[in-house]
This record gives sequence, C-alpha cells and structure tokens, in this order.
Amino acid sequence: MRRAGRLLAAVATCAMLFPQAGISQKQGHAERKILSKVMPAYPDLAKRLHVSGVVKVEVVVGANGAVKSTRALGGSPVLIESATDAVRNWKFQTASADTTEVLQLTFEPH
Repeated sequence: MRRAGRLLAAVATCAMLFPQAGISQKQGHAERKILSKVMPAYPDLAKRLHVSGVVKVEVVVGANGAVKSTRALGGSPVLIESATDAVRNWKFQTASADTTEVLQLTFEPH
C-alpha cells in the first residue's frame, strides 16, 4: 500500500512538471503562418484543480506580423490569462494588411 501511494505521488508530480498545451488555428479561415510561438505556462491553480480544456483566442495580427490585440472567445477562466499572455508574444508572417486569426490552445495536465 505504501509503495502504491509513492507511485501515485510520483505520477502526480510528473503530470504537474510536464503539462502540455496544444495549439491549432481555426479551419476554413485564411491563416497566416506562425513564425515563432511562446507556449503558455500551465497556471498553478489549474494544476492544483486538475483543470484542462481548450481556450479559444481571437488575435488581430498587424501587417508586420506582430500581435496587435487578443480577445478570449471561450475557455476556462483559470486558463485564459495564460493563453492570451503567451499569444501576445507570437510572431506571424508579414502580410499586406492586418488580419484576424482564431487560435485554439489546448491545456492538458499530463
């Protein structure tokens, strides 16, 4: 019984140390190529509460490829700030005009 408890604690620790966040752009939308990404940090509160899920973010990208603004379209309030903070630091391919992109960031605690 004691060994099982230690194993469970080790698995839980690994899950907290290596959270994953996946990223995708909305399909059926004129997409700008992402040149560099900053992966979102998995919030401590989300780890403690075992919160996972998808955060949908609308991003206005300037012609120069820099993110001008972000707006959360949905997702857990515990994850939204981390997702939008990360996306603000992304760089996109340059274009002739500003574009609006819709991104989905998936948070999984393992």
